Amino acid sequence: MQLLDGKLLAETIKSEIKEKVDRIKAIHGKVPHLAAVLVGNNPASEAYVGNKIRSCEQVGFKSTLIRRDGSVTQAELLEIVKDLNEDPDVDGFIVQLPLPKHIDEQVVTLAIDPAKDVDGFHPTNFGRMTQGLPAFLPATPSGILEMLKRYRIETAGKECVIIGRSNIVGTPLSILLSRKGWDATVTLAHSRTKDLKEVCLRADILVAAIGVAHFVTADMVKEGAVVIDVGMNRIEDLTKKSGTRLVGDVDFDAVAPKTSFITPVPGGVGQLTVASLMLNTLRAVQSRT
Repeated sequence: MQLLDGKLLAETIKSEIKEKVDRIKAIHGKVPHLAAVLVGNNPASEAYVGNKIRSCEQVGFKSTLIRRDGSVTQAELLEIVKDLNEDPDVDGFIVQLPLPKHIDEQVVTLAIDPAKDVDGFHPTNFGRMTQGLPAFLPATPSGILEMLKRYRIETAGKECVIIGRSNIVGTPLSILLSRKGWDATVTLAHSRTKDLKEVCLRADILVAAIGVAHFVTADMVKEGAVVIDVGMNRIEDLTKKSGTRLVGDVDFDAVAPKTSFITPVPGGVGQLTVASLMLNTLRAVQSRT
């Protein structure tokens, strides 16, 4: 069993980005600028956005954080999006999800200029992705592909099972892995899949993105499989000062001995999601310089 070290890989990618940013600054005098909009005080969102800001500092980006409390109206949020779309200094921006229930996330996503949609959620980018055209790829699937490539994990002709069909992870990843160049045979499973255990046991590559702590157990994983854990779940742990700890969708301790490669949580896919966001922002800058 080998750990897929997302933290180490993300640091390598960010170092590569910084070299390119330094060249852009030297040649064009342009400082790449990533903005983030954070609504409310969701602890996971706070941590994630904080990680993005620190990553911007590491790679030499300018970063802007726009905070609003949970009572912000949809109209006010759309006005912020409009301002960011029109700001020539901002190369890309994200509106951190989830948003409060009184705000329609789809309406907000549709309002973002696809050329600045570095999260890759806008239907224009999603549609271009499905046709193999240049587009901003959703950050988590992009990070997973980067991990598979850099660890030289073979995907061509392999059975890949993805548990979870969200538009953020499962669905785009299923499309990308089945595309020419990756050439995997992909099954997109979910909570209503019949005989899910048997489906998972076919997987050479198993991706867990269902959002349930320790959902994938050892009896669902075949010997030698590659296991990618996208889950980020907080469970009670009274041995920790916070009273909780972060775990994935995979029962790591039980599953790891059966695998050839496995991602830890934390320190796995989450780190690469942020690195992929930096890469998308860099590409946004490169398209304009």
